[in-house]
Order: sequence, then C-alpha cells, then structure tokens
Amino acid sequence: MKVDDWAGLSDEALVEAFRQVSAKHGHLLDARKTRAANKEFERVSAIETELKSRGAEARERMLRLLDDPEPGTRFWAASVALEYAPLEGTRVLAELAMIPLSMVGLSAAMTLETWRREHYRPG
Repeated sequence: MKVDDWAGLSDEALVEAFRQVSAKHGHLLDARKTRAANKEFERVSAIETELKSRGAEARERMLRLLDDPEPGTRFWAASVALEYAPLEGTRVLAELAMIPLSMVGLSAAMTLETWRREHYRPG
C-alpha cells in the first residue's frame, strides 16, 4: 500500500492499511532490514495516530487484529490495545514474546516488561 493520505481513508480502509503496514514492518524487522523497517515504523505510527484521532469506535476495530496471522500486526495491535484493552494487549504480547529468534518477539517481550514496570504509556 502506497497511500500516505491516511485522513482520506475510511475507518475500514485505515485498519486494513494498519494491518498491511504493520505486517511489512514485522517482516522487515525479523529480516534485520532495519532501515526499511524504520520507514514502515513511521508509516504504521502515522496510521495509529490517525486511528486514535477518530475515537473509540475506530480503535475498537483494531481489536480484531489481535488474532491476525501476522506477528507484526499482532504486535502493533497489542501495543495499541494496552491503552484501552490492556488484558487483551498483554495476552497477545506474552504470546508473541514466546516466539524464538524473532525480533518481533523480542520487541513484544520488551514492550510487555516496560508496560508491567509502568514505564510504557501507549499513545
């Protein structure tokens, strides 16, 4: 997906963009392609910001991404969910943290640990 005019998308299209970009970010992270992953990080962060600006209903649509087959998507959705659905978010992050030899898994473990120590503030 090349669209970067996130404000012009419907909620459904924005959640789909979030799913695609977060999955790509996860793949690049696990492939240790950090420069490319950083670009996708900026894109997924921008989509997250747009979704949050639309209120609770738009954010709630992201909860279905907690069960997405892509670990990168589950990681991002769980990290965002910590703000408004902490039980679901922590459950998914704990599952992802168990993935061996995965940068997404490592990121999930670090996010979960930071959250538990009350140093991580989503949003």
